[in-house]
Amino acid sequence: MSFGRPPSINSGFKVSPPDRGSFPLDHYAECKEQMMLYINCLKSNSSTSTACQELSKGYLHCRMNRGLMQQEDWESLGLANTGKSAASGKDSRDNPMSSSPASNS
Repeated sequence: MSFGRPPSINSGFKVSPPDRGSFPLDHYAECKEQMMLYINCLKSNSSTSTACQELSKGYLHCRMNRGLMQQEDWESLGLANTGKSAASGKDSRDNPMSSSPASNS
């Protein structure tokens, strides 16, 4: 019975980049707030993503700016005409959703 190859044999394993659509986990919870907002929106809208597109964009914006996924245009992600942040094109590390002032009246 064999339990694998001896450690002296080189397997020739080569590292390759992940397929498009797969990206590193957010181990440090850098984008957890945006993710939770998006997931809660999906839950309250019967998993209909159309109502949550701006939150989706905020989450992806966070991931791209923190190096957790490759930079992509909004058009290739299907989010080109979503909300007003599509025109801003800012390259900040903040969530575009957080730029609106909170009203505490």
